Amino acid sequence: MHEKEIRTVIADIQAAAKESEWVEFKTNNYRSETIGEYISALANGAAYMGQSKGYLAFGIDDATHAIVGTTYNPKNDKIGDQEIENWIATQLSPRIDFVIEETIINGKHVVLFIIDAAGNTPVKFKGTAWIRVGTYKKKLSEHPERERKIWQNTYNNCFENRIALSGISPDEVLAVIDYPSAFQLLHIPLPENKIGILEKLTEEKIINKRGASYDVTNLGAILFASDLKHFSPLSRKAVRIIFYKDNSRINAIKEQTVEKGYAVGFKNMVDYVNANLPVNEQIGEALRVDTPMYPSVAIREFVANALIHQDFSIGGTSPMIEIFKSRMELTNPGKPLIDTLRFIDHSPVSRNEQLAAIMRRMNFCEERGSGIDRAIKACELHQLPAPDFQKDDDFTRVIMFAPKPMRQMSREDKIRACYQHCCLQHVSGEKMTNETLRKRLHIAPENYAIASRIIADALNERLIKLKDTSRSRKYAQYIPIWG
Repeated sequence: MHEKEIRTVIADIQAAAKESEWVEFKTNNYRSETIGEYISALANGAAYMGQSKGYLAFGIDDATHAIVGTTYNPKNDKIGDQEIENWIATQLSPRIDFVIEETIINGKHVVLFIIDAAGNTPVKFKGTAWIRVGTYKKKLSEHPERERKIWQNTYNNCFENRIALSGISPDEVLAVIDYPSAFQLLHIPLPENKIGILEKLTEEKIINKRGASYDVTNLGAILFASDLKHFSPLSRKAVRIIFYKDNSRINAIKEQTVEKGYAVGFKNMVDYVNANLPVNEQIGEALRVDTPMYPSVAIREFVANALIHQDFSIGGTSPMIEIFKSRMELTNPGKPLIDTLRFIDHSPVSRNEQLAAIMRRMNFCEERGSGIDRAIKACELHQLPAPDFQKDDDFTRVIMFAPKPMRQMSREDKIRACYQHCCLQHVSGEKMTNETLRKRLHIAPENYAIASRIIADALNERLIKLKDTSRSRKYAQYIPIWG
């Protein structure tokens, strides 16, 4: 956060008539346990009152709100070998973002904790949820009506509505937001004057008007930032692109961080990846000698999905594109909301609905949720192994593989290719047969038994099923298990 923004926030909370559910002033009472409890209380209090942030300020008198200074130094505050920020973060459930800022005002040291409001789940510290009731810190369990309202809260649970940068001037808005690109991508005529530009940015929820100043929303910053470093902690969500020498992460040969907002930087990001990809020289009938290793349509769709569907509440990590000698991995923070087996032909589901909607509006992804289908189809046409979709509690990963002959594919590779081919046939109104799978995997007609074994394995794994059990196996047709 910039110095001017810190001072604006401090001036705003000083101007309040008294401490509130989302603001607490301290001088030197900085016991670590107490700070953790206040972060829980202020996050929950802000959510209860419909605020996007809570604030814990050291160095401000709680009665007069005057700057008195503090001796508290968070950099020296440690629990064991952990800094206070990391230690508190590990004790919060669910994890929320908070940042610690320091400044000098009139020669006096001020420390400011800026805390994201709780979403629709109360924030607990060491298993206990706290809440501010007026100027007092209480256990949330003692106030069920407030707890109920937090559980019902939807506004603060929406990442896009939260504030990325607050209290800035009109000129600063136009400096930190790449507004010419924003208007172009949104297919909106650029207004002739500053007032018109600001009004339209407000209408699109890129900024909010706040008296004589403006706030930039997370939606506006993450999509249209001229440089994400202007927005803390969104700067940690900048996309990283890493090229490796071989198939391990030991020898990185090139790394690029895309500092622009996702929308304004998307084309250059994808172009950079495509321009630096190795060229496929071991080719089959459908590929030309100068074809890049991976189809650009698949890269575009997978990158867009990684950006849109990430979980922004997971701190300290960002979307990553990693290119190895024989594979490419695209990883985004957050567990997927649907089963990875249903990525094909599933209606769009996103934890970031406003972000997804505006990305679709700018044609970065498909409205019908068919982007993954197109990407997998492109991999088939380029005779690549089937992409592998992996998930964990903290991430989702798509792995694309360089071309390799079927004899080098594992059993899992073949089953995955069979399942994805069956899904694509089904969504196209057709059925998978032994013949269509042979074409997909370039199996010679006389080796139909190889395709039969792969189909049998997919049947045993309950990924596909017979369309009509009365037909002979020679003419059998198959559909996905969910078909």
